[in-house]
Amino acid sequence: MPFISNTDKERKEMLAAIGVKKFEELLKDIPGKFIHQEPCCLENPLSELEITSRINELVSRNISTDDANSFLGAGVYDHFIPAAVDSIISRPEFLTAYTPYQAEVSQGTLQYIYEYQTLICELTGMEISNAGMYDGASAAAEAILMAVRKTKKFKAIIAETINPLYLQVIKAYTEGVEIELVMVPEKNGLVDLKILKDKLDDETACVLIQTPNFFGNLEDVFAIEPIVHSSKKALFIACVDPLSLPLLNSPAEYKADIVVGEGQSLGNFQSFGGPLFGFLATSLSLARTMPGRIVGASLDSDGNKAYCLTLQAREQHIRRVKATSNICSNQALCNLAATVYMCLMGKQGLKEVSEQSTTKAHYLAEKICKVDGFSMAFDAPFFKEFAIKTPIPASKIIQKLKHKNIFAGINMKQFGYENMLLVAVTEKKRKCDLDGFVNSLKEVSNV
Repeated sequence: MPFISNTDKERKEMLAAIGVKKFEELLKDIPGKFIHQEPCCLENPLSELEITSRINELVSRNISTDDANSFLGAGVYDHFIPAAVDSIISRPEFLTAYTPYQAEVSQGTLQYIYEYQTLICELTGMEISNAGMYDGASAAAEAILMAVRKTKKFKAIIAETINPLYLQVIKAYTEGVEIELVMVPEKNGLVDLKILKDKLDDETACVLIQTPNFFGNLEDVFAIEPIVHSSKKALFIACVDPLSLPLLNSPAEYKADIVVGEGQSLGNFQSFGGPLFGFLATSLSLARTMPGRIVGASLDSDGNKAYCLTLQAREQHIRRVKATSNICSNQALCNLAATVYMCLMGKQGLKEVSEQSTTKAHYLAEKICKVDGFSMAFDAPFFKEFAIKTPIPASKIIQKLKHKNIFAGINMKQFGYENMLLVAVTEKKRKCDLDGFVNSLKEVSNV
């Protein structure tokens, strides 16, 4: 306890007060194998110059997507971010990730959160958005909890085509609250509608689908919606890529009840997979079951426009059992980056990003399928990401292309799919990047 200004005498008094003789007795419930037994040998202190050199040496081992031809995705994407985004969010009055407490004195922060909510509503077509979530996975889990609160039902049906990492988070969130998770298998890269229909009953709280799904395929949301709403109370939860929405039908058009997703692609860097932020939007009728917090616009005593936190049914404000969320931080800086990004890009800019990403992805898929041994894993329509079958193990392709400074994509073996590669394409790719990838695939797969 070197950083706590307690003397040895004070520490002994505290230990005696709680009935133990030494600190180690407080750890008796932790298995010994998890406790480090050897002395902690730290190197000698370094000067600032030495530390800086050491860190720079470690950083130089990383290869950023700016220095490689990257096709990595699976939920975190390499979209272009205008330099102005970083410049604006680096202003000292903005540079914090923490939720504003005593929020009403932070009118600037509340204003941008209000604008963020507005932009998410415009993007999704929904009526109300909260101020942000930890990430897309936790947003999906919170949407299920929200549906259970609203319907008083405890069965959640989930398409197996969602990101498997999201499913892990959902299981963690719903464990212990007696929510039954029922999975619907995929058929040709899409959720099996017949099985979905069979699984649905009057005890169903919600159906969660992702579109584009984990394989990049577009689910038939207009066919799914009537199936979901054929149940008495079931809510339709759609998990979407926000940059697909300028091009595809909005969730409001296919009557989704709750819309969630990962917002990283809106002006946030991949950054080794985080930090991320999730968004959640819904209809006004579900506003009081919504997790997190919402910023509203009002008038002050002088009649001037003012912003305030509202509808924040959090454990600090009401009885814990009645709280709709225990989220403390809303990833505010990531939300701000998304707000600035969407404002800078505008409707036309976002649409262009969406169009370029999907056009280039389809060009690349077509080219790859002309290489011997490669073929599309599914024939479903896709957006900017697709799964391909490979003639040799995907791990070998990834390793070989890494030496050519190409990140070939995600090895799907870890998710149970042999010889399959998940490839993501964004608007950043030039024709030479795509053609270079195809040529390299030809070389490594002929060995």
